Amino acid sequence: MFENGLSLFFGVIFLATLIAQSFAGQRAFNADQLAHESQPVSWLDYVLSPDFGGAVLENWQSEFLQFTLFILATVWLVQRGSNESKRLEDAGVESDREQQVGRHAPDDAPRPAKSTHARRRFWYENSLVLAMAGIFLLSWAGQSLNNWRAENDELREHGEQTVGWSEYVLGADFWERSLQNWQSEFLAVGTMAVFTIYLRQRGSPESKPVGSPHDETGASG
Repeated sequence: MFENGLSLFFGVIFLATLIAQSFAGQRAFNADQLAHESQPVSWLDYVLSPDFGGAVLENWQSEFLQFTLFILATVWLVQRGSNESKRLEDAGVESDREQQVGRHAPDDAPRPAKSTHARRRFWYENSLVLAMAGIFLLSWAGQSLNNWRAENDELREHGEQTVGWSEYVLGADFWERSLQNWQSEFLAVGTMAVFTIYLRQRGSPESKPVGSPHDETGASG
């Protein structure tokens, strides 16, 4: 548990907040149902509804988009003095020696990293961003399908014509829901990159050592 404390901590609070969201969301949904003289739904029906699925996936997709772009951006872009940046001279994909791949890989390196063929190593060398991007695309697609279903449910309640999925994803509702999450994620990442230039947290690897100069880049406390 000590060796996996970070992942266990966030795993537990993730599940706790997801369950709490489901109960709070059910109460809010049922209040709206009663206000429109409709029948309230059970907790399980709400969890399986497009309203809950869309609300959850709207946040998931923006988080994984944030990580995808941050991972890619920090390969080539740097921020002088920031703990979230590489050292200025390390911008780029770096050499095989620096990345410890191919003939430069140590004995205990992951097997794909030891391959001397760059094409064979490609998928492993980029596996982190590919995984993050894949989850982003899947959750974004899931968001679109759930919000599309919810939109059509509302249209039916008002006796209006339903819309197709492709029409929905090109419409303002889908993009407003996506962009309101994206802008907050980009603000958070940009703020973190700048704050770590001047602010410190003793003992955290997300901060420079407390006594490090403001212009020291890529240090970890």
